[in-house]
Amino acid sequence: MRWRSVRRLLLGVFALGLAYFAVSFVQVWHATSWSDEEPVDAIVVMGAAQYNGVPSPVLAGRLDRAVELFDGEVAPVIVVTGGRQQGDTTTEAKASYDYLRARGVPDDRIQLEVDGTNSWESLAAAARFLRRDGRDDVVVVSDPYHSLRVAGIASDVGLKGNVAPTDRKSSWRSISREALAVSVGRLIGYRRL
Repeated sequence: MRWRSVRRLLLGVFALGLAYFAVSFVQVWHATSWSDEEPVDAIVVMGAAQYNGVPSPVLAGRLDRAVELFDGEVAPVIVVTGGRQQGDTTTEAKASYDYLRARGVPDDRIQLEVDGTNSWESLAAAARFLRRDGRDDVVVVSDPYHSLRVAGIASDVGLKGNVAPTDRKSSWRSISREALAVSVGRLIGYRRL
């Protein structure tokens, strides 16, 4: 009798966990279609891999999207994020800065956040200097599958975070992985994730 009750409890907990993950999955998938191009104070580009100062295709796509928004006068400033990973010769932010300069974005319109090694750290560090400059309304550029989480993190660090993702397709695998991250992040906090 006791074993049967424990088994039912475990099955119930499993079913609730599965339902919670399913809801997160649908929310992440739905967020891949979000895009806000209303005027804001700053465009924040989430970092991604770079190879000896050359942005990876993922990072280049994010930067191209930021240039598109900047040229469309969505914001007067672009903030590039991302620190140095082990073995790197430069930071993701510096590679991004060089890429934007080569595409005609003026030097005084680019700000660098060079310490972050994950989404939380990057957005938290960027939020500190953006708020100091009186800027808290931002549009965050990343890949579509990342939209829900970066919007949540932006809110957690005190920014009014909209998203304008790249046009890259999000695989079911990346959406599933992100749904897991969102599910856990909501429970323990994105900072601990």
